[in-house]
Amino acid sequence: MPTLGRRLAAEALGTAFLLATVIGSGIMAQRLAGGNQALALLGNTLPTGAILTVLILILGPVSGAHLNPVVSAAFAVRRNLPWREAMLYAAAQLGGGATGVWAAHVMFDVPAFQLSQTVRTGVGQWFAEMIATAGLILTVLGSVTVTPASVPYAVGLYITAAYWFTASTSFANPAVTLARTLSDTFAGIAPSSAAAFVVAQALGAWIAVPLSCWLWRPQAASD
Repeated sequence: MPTLGRRLAAEALGTAFLLATVIGSGIMAQRLAGGNQALALLGNTLPTGAILTVLILILGPVSGAHLNPVVSAAFAVRRNLPWREAMLYAAAQLGGGATGVWAAHVMFDVPAFQLSQTVRTGVGQWFAEMIATAGLILTVLGSVTVTPASVPYAVGLYITAAYWFTASTSFANPAVTLARTLSDTFAGIAPSSAAAFVVAQALGAWIAVPLSCWLWRPQAASD
């Protein structure tokens, strides 16, 4: 198994590239879409799903490529990851996410340090985040249990779909949510909106973990 240092570096690097893609593709999409919000969202969606697939393929063998504190927590609940390491994973993900946002800003020649003014709030948004996160955790745990080789593609496709079927455009990740507060661009979220999103994401994971254990529990011969 790779050392803890290598695994934490992989989590930080992967989350940085994920956020650079989310923010950078959002800026590019908004600049090129000519005011067409649906086209801009599509331009933000496809690169995000694609980079997730790539990152899980290349970093999965190192750290598992969680790139998401609730995914790390889910593995800790299932005793596949010690809680201490899950917390260190989360710290690496948070730091990597902020770094990726700043990198995207520098690439697109906008102020590196900023806060989002985009308010995303309301019961529909919060419920959407709970559903989006529950679906993501089920996708991860179901794929790991049934067909481990499918995880990169399943997660990339799930997030691509969830951008469009959820009212919140599926943040489904506390590290992503907090990092996006640092960008007043297309993909940003106001700091005042972030806490409720994170709570909804935690609730979604709390629902999904026991459900996954029930759905994919070992079957007795008589089943």
